[in-house]
Amino acid sequence: MKPSTLAAYLVSLLTPLALIGLALRILLTPLFYTLEYNLPYFPTDEYGFTTANRLHWAPYAVDYLVNTADISYLGSLKFEDGSALYNERELSHMQDVKNVVRGALRVWYWTIGILIILLLSSYRQNWHTEYLQGLQRGGAWMVGLALVLAFIGGAGVLFNPDIFWEFFAGFHALFFTGDSWLFYYSDTLIRLFPMRFWQDAVIALAVIALSGGFGLAFGLRKYIP
Repeated sequence: MKPSTLAAYLVSLLTPLALIGLALRILLTPLFYTLEYNLPYFPTDEYGFTTANRLHWAPYAVDYLVNTADISYLGSLKFEDGSALYNERELSHMQDVKNVVRGALRVWYWTIGILIILLLSSYRQNWHTEYLQGLQRGGAWMVGLALVLAFIGGAGVLFNPDIFWEFFAGFHALFFTGDSWLFYYSDTLIRLFPMRFWQDAVIALAVIALSGGFGLAFGLRKYIP
């Protein structure tokens, strides 16, 4: 097998990672949680958070995941009565989440960098068509994976919540130790980010990645001889 063919398959393998990373980064912006909180079906907080309260406190949690601050960034937050916004268990979990998110984004940055290097190489060494074929193939793989994710999220919303719960629990078992990610419904993290938030996040991630994969799988056809 020619080196250029192997490189093209590497492009295919990296393409889904690039698209999923892009989707993750979009979800870590104010756009997603602002839209989510304003949806008419989004569950209300039985302990008193209004939409305005959620829009006030959620940015701190999301910003913490992508900034360079330590956990005191969240630990110093307090309600109007002076009580801490997050308890120690929540703060410990957020530290773990930050490590996972930063690791995922680091993989994404490296993936984009490698794809750019391979693109430049394809022009210099005259295998640009194979590079495009690799992108197209990777886009098709992403379409299949995104449909699976969309099914998991959508089935949890429309048919059986246990489907999504099993996926959610399995994901946390893979990246977190023990039951450190389980909280009371009265805890701030659950009040800000209930299960419906995560179901919609998986669906949104799948839609973004699916759109990118579809664009590559079918939009590149006219550019490939």
